[in-house]
Amino acid sequence: MAILRGGRRIGNFDIRLGLPRDKSLVDVAGDPRLKRTQAGSGTIQRFLSQINVGEGFARTNRYIVRINPPSKIETNNNKVPPSERYQGVANNELEGTQMIENVDMMCSKVTLPNRDIATAPHQMYGPRREMPYTYQYSANIECTFYGDKFLRQRLFFENWQKKIIDINSHNLDYYDNYVGSMDIMQLGQFDSKQDDDARVTYAVRLYEVYPQTIGSMDLSYGADNEIASVPVTLNFRTWRNLTIDQINGATVGKPNAGVPEIKASKDFGLFSGILGKLPPEFQRAGRDVAQAVTRNFPIGKISGGRLYPPYG
Repeated sequence: MAILRGGRRIGNFDIRLGLPRDKSLVDVAGDPRLKRTQAGSGTIQRFLSQINVGEGFARTNRYIVRINPPSKIETNNNKVPPSERYQGVANNELEGTQMIENVDMMCSKVTLPNRDIATAPHQMYGPRREMPYTYQYSANIECTFYGDKFLRQRLFFENWQKKIIDINSHNLDYYDNYVGSMDIMQLGQFDSKQDDDARVTYAVRLYEVYPQTIGSMDLSYGADNEIASVPVTLNFRTWRNLTIDQINGATVGKPNAGVPEIKASKDFGLFSGILGKLPPEFQRAGRDVAQAVTRNFPIGKISGGRLYPPYG
């Protein structure tokens, strides 16, 4: 409630003034309690700051895989001397570079490998300790590939499995002759930014990879528009993080990030510079006058009755 309030009608304008008791809301923008500093301590501010350091969240659909099949490919001619048997060239279309690129792009789902620390109980005195003695993996990952008309993606892995065990003689080949490697890379999250959509932000490489299981596929008359998916389980021996193990000086985000600030609205010419500093009672009176001017004077007819800052 105001200490003193009164009003007077001057012409077509009703001017009302008063002296308020509380002036805490006179200058809201200048209230020091509402200002944010660079080192804000609020929970939300700290959370946003950490997100800015990491340049946002990773997206599970932003990835690419690169399968590197065995570099030594055995020819089908048994008369070739052993010293010339491994030529490193493709025997058929399924072993060519274009087919490998096709399989890489058709990978619709992949799982990053896990890593566990194996422990053994050790007790000398008091409660026992679980002492690490080695690290281990699940030894396989699950992948899913889109299948084209000829299911060439399935043929690719079937042809790879033929290098492991001969389907005619049932003989096993040497281990080093049929294992390859595989890279799984996380990409940037912004598609529209050329400097981030193809940026590798996280990468792992699997060693001694070979297709262990080519999963079964269900065919159904009722699935009219369903795309065929080829499930494949790849076996591997070990894996390494390329980002921290093989890339010197790798960057994993911004060095620091500021706390988002709430900026005050910009000034709007003479009205905001002068009338904006008046007490609220005078600002309300000025607003009424400005509204009447815009409605009745020619400028109001030109603008269609629109108001202008700071009154609009």
